[in-house]
Amino acid sequence: MTTSASLTRLHWRYLLLENVRIPIGIVSAAAFPALSLLFFVVPFDYGAEQETAAVVGLTVFAVMSSFLFTFGVGVADDREKSWDPYLRTLPAPAWPRIAGRILSGATFALVAIVPVIVVGALFTAATTTVPRLALGIVALLVAGLPFLLGGLAIGYSLPVKAALPVTQLIFFPVAFAGGLLLPPMLFPGWLEAVSVVTPARGARDLVVWAVLGTPPSTVALVVLAAWIVLTAGLAVWGYRRDEGRRFR
Repeated sequence: MTTSASLTRLHWRYLLLENVRIPIGIVSAAAFPALSLLFFVVPFDYGAEQETAAVVGLTVFAVMSSFLFTFGVGVADDREKSWDPYLRTLPAPAWPRIAGRILSGATFALVAIVPVIVVGALFTAATTTVPRLALGIVALLVAGLPFLLGGLAIGYSLPVKAALPVTQLIFFPVAFAGGLLLPPMLFPGWLEAVSVVTPARGARDLVVWAVLGTPPSTVALVVLAAWIVLTAGLAVWGYRRDEGRRFR
């Protein structure tokens, strides 16, 4: 157990250093949601509740972006380098390497939400309590699971040249339809029907519930749970398929 924990920390540290050395991805993932809040929410007076919900939506947007691109594009890129296949041939269990990757992705996702929270605290009427903020961060990590697992599924199933456009094609439509960029109350009926079956809507509703106490859509939460199960199955399938094709 101690050896596995040490290996996990080693992989986590290695991936952190690897990404910090090329910081543009981290900066862009953290800057875009905060700039969206600054340009599209700060200049207007929506009221405390709606501005808090907007901040929440953009933190989910930041986590979604970080997870999809870190795992979807990052894993696909690593698979095409010589180092990752070499690590997978070593006589060590796979889970410390995967756990280290998940921890590094979660670390950068938490970094990405900091600018959004700071801008929201300084320049909007958004408000919450410290316990609800802590609960919201925990809810964010749960809400991010379908994007983390979906990213792994993409990364282990596709080459990097396909993983990047596929991730981009999934990211923006799902984020918009899920109410991360516009409040769902503005959606027409047909878009609302689409919204509740996206993982982003359930993720948003879960975190809004944690931060504001606003009752979530039951359908959206059930759909979120279904997406977590589905993407977990796809991630396991993608990993085993890649393992079987390249290392048998």
